Amino acid sequence: MSDGEQQPKEEKTDNTHINLKVSDGSAEIFFKIKRTTPMRRLMEAFCKRQGKSMDTLRFLIDGARVGPDNTPEELDLEDGDVIEAHREQVGGCSA
Repeated sequence: MSDGEQQPKEEKTDNTHINLKVSDGSAEIFFKIKRTTPMRRLMEAFCKRQGKSMDTLRFLIDGARVGPDNTPEELDLEDGDVIEAHREQVGGCSA
């Protein structure tokens, strides 16, 4: 290799982790988790920080419910995606 030729430096891409934002309308919390980590860990951490029970919230991505055993990899999440946390509501109209 001559002095004029330099090998391009390889950019290190971090494909093992993903940055996600969880929002419940009043608060936004950012998480960095592995793509293979079950979403349960993110859900539990969010609930603990908000002082809420996991049974009282439902988590949605683009309107689809997120299961606690799903992983970001299974859900095809990208860096910076937003997960919405909504209060679980049971109800309806009795006819």
